[in-house]
Amino acid sequence: MQERATATLTTMIVDDEQLAQDELAYLLREFPDIEVVGTARHGLEAVTLIQKLEPDLVFMDVQMPGLDGLGVVRKLREINFDLPHIIFATAFDQYAVEAFRLEAMDYLLKPIERARLEETIERARRAIQDRQKAIVPEPPPRLNPQRTKLLVRSGNRNFIVDASEMVYATIEDGLITLVTSTLEGHSNYKTIEELQANLDRDTFWRVHRSYLVNINRIREVVPWFKSSFQLRMDDKKQTEVPVSRVQTKRLRELLKL
Repeated sequence: MQERATATLTTMIVDDEQLAQDELAYLLREFPDIEVVGTARHGLEAVTLIQKLEPDLVFMDVQMPGLDGLGVVRKLREINFDLPHIIFATAFDQYAVEAFRLEAMDYLLKPIERARLEETIERARRAIQDRQKAIVPEPPPRLNPQRTKLLVRSGNRNFIVDASEMVYATIEDGLITLVTSTLEGHSNYKTIEELQANLDRDTFWRVHRSYLVNINRIREVVPWFKSSFQLRMDDKKQTEVPVSRVQTKRLRELLKL
């Protein structure tokens, strides 16, 4: 997780009952370092938003229509997503054992008491500080020659393009889509890490776990939530690419924001 100057803990609330969302949001407003960046009403929406927003904390109900809270954690683990700290908030105590088996940070019973909530948030603060201290620096750039050509499969054809023509690449369900100003197709690389390792790291920037962008093909920086941005790219669709919180600091330094 990113270390931020304001020590803000970005937080999501996931609950299918609007009243429960409102009550928890009201309690969280008493903690100045908590910033609620998103809410979700069911599990599938939660999975999507957690991947997009990358919050530090997620307060989540267990029983929800469709995918329940425990299912959200399982789904994120299936896709190897780096889980935020999950805090279950529910009226039912029978799911506690399974919740902790899935490495939940805490299990709060409704109605939530402020003192109990304060204990949980303090535990989260300490855990995030410990995680920040344990972050391993990025390895130095590869000494191998960098690729100047990339293969792009589009339809039944294999195109060879200059690496500099790549606007961005994204991965979904293990398949990398590579986009240039004139072409969109699939790459023969298996992971974003492998693709990036064969390109110039000064030019191709991993702005999000699912996106690698060519910094020379950024058209516009678009303010997003209170403390984050999206990048509008220079492709035909002017695709907006999210910038993870971890990379927001570099974006500010790069563009003097």
